[in-house]
Amino acid sequence: MQLTNYSHSRNPLYFVLQSLPNIILSYRETMHKLIKTICLLQILIVIGLNVDSAIAETSPDNIPNTTKVNAEQLIELANSYPELVIIDSRISGDRKKGYIEGSISLPNTITDCVSLNKHINKKSIPTIYYCNGTKCGRSVKAIKIAQTCGYNNIYWFRGGFEEWLSKDLPYIKK
Repeated sequence: MQLTNYSHSRNPLYFVLQSLPNIILSYRETMHKLIKTICLLQILIVIGLNVDSAIAETSPDNIPNTTKVNAEQLIELANSYPELVIIDSRISGDRKKGYIEGSISLPNTITDCVSLNKHINKKSIPTIYYCNGTKCGRSVKAIKIAQTCGYNNIYWFRGGFEEWLSKDLPYIKK
């Protein structure tokens, strides 16, 4: 049997096959845009995690179970307790601008019980935490982690490196 007046354009399968390249191209473009969007979101999340202290946020006046000190008291503590551990809770970019001599760089972003134990082997050793100043929350976060890990002889230099510089005290810059 021979069909007469048969047109391929009326066959639904023919229409789908003809449209397939355009459908695939549209799908590829959509997927490409989706992947780019996901990558951009991942980058923004990472950037957001690394600049949390860049957002001006005033640190609290006090942290429970810690002793708040100023720059002069930090010096007194360092002279009175040779075992005193000074923790610089700032990120490396801030530390490159200068740091208090004898301080250990331990950014709050990598502070945990294991990293603390590498520098402070007894929970009762006096430790002092600082960051950039009253608008920096890094030392607050580090102290809360230290408390969770069981450290109990904690001092907080709330004024941080900003106060240290304002008082013209010596510092190391590398």
